[in-house]
Amino acid sequence: MKTYDISTDKPKWLKAKIPKGDSYLEIKKALREKGLFTVCEEAKCPNLSECWSDKTATIMILGDTCTRACKFCNVKTGNPKGFINHKEIQDSSNMVKIMSLNYVVITSVDRDDLADHGSSHFAAVVKRINQDHPRTKVEVLVPDFDAKEEFMHLLAQSNPFVIAQNIETVERLTHPVRDPRAGYQKTINCLDFYKKNYPLIATKTSLMVGLGESFEELYETLKDLRKVDVDIVTFGQYLQPSKRHLSVEKFYTPDEFDELKRLSYRLGFKFVASGPMVRSSYKAADYLKFIENENKQNS
Repeated sequence: MKTYDISTDKPKWLKAKIPKGDSYLEIKKALREKGLFTVCEEAKCPNLSECWSDKTATIMILGDTCTRACKFCNVKTGNPKGFINHKEIQDSSNMVKIMSLNYVVITSVDRDDLADHGSSHFAAVVKRINQDHPRTKVEVLVPDFDAKEEFMHLLAQSNPFVIAQNIETVERLTHPVRDPRAGYQKTINCLDFYKKNYPLIATKTSLMVGLGESFEELYETLKDLRKVDVDIVTFGQYLQPSKRHLSVEKFYTPDEFDELKRLSYRLGFKFVASGPMVRSSYKAADYLKFIENENKQNS
């Protein structure tokens, strides 16, 4: 299979949009004045303007240094040695207020250096936002917390609207794509735990494509996810962050992303986002719109 040089071979449908608009500039200015930053900006997300205009954003907590070293991710790796910035709890709530968010995604690096893997800090952030902004829905994109039930309970009891944990790729490619401490079945087990113990909280996961997986392997992964009643799945194109990261093996076409979407709905997922520029938090609030419409139809 051909390995693409993304600097020369990137298809036309992977052109990123430049963030623009008065609302974007005003929000960015307000955030800088408070010393606040969103993942949307730092990750140079191509969907930033679209999500911000829809009153949706993603906030990263627990610092900027990850204790794991996945081969697709450009986040700094190291040992934070137990440091937690507790100011993140109030800062996250302030960001929701400044941006007038209807929907916020809280995510983090992995923190294997912490006794509870950061679960209590995660829960504190969710609780504060729920308390200060009861109309804002909170989605969490969480680490696996080493699959320890006590820590997963702690997170879920903070009452997020959606709990997401990304499976990232098919089982065959999990290693080397993901850090050895992560695992395909480990993620499946975590998603199963949340659904069985907190059935009213939606579960979600995401897959990158273009790493050398086959369509049949994607189909098997989707079936595994449906076996544990995962509600939401997203698909996006893997793009190599630097030469030291895994190479792109294939660029999926928009038609292929559409086929993955159709397949996912046929298997029973409640909501699917699939496209070249889709990231795990893309159109996260659309699930809320889906639920609201479903409730209207059933009332």
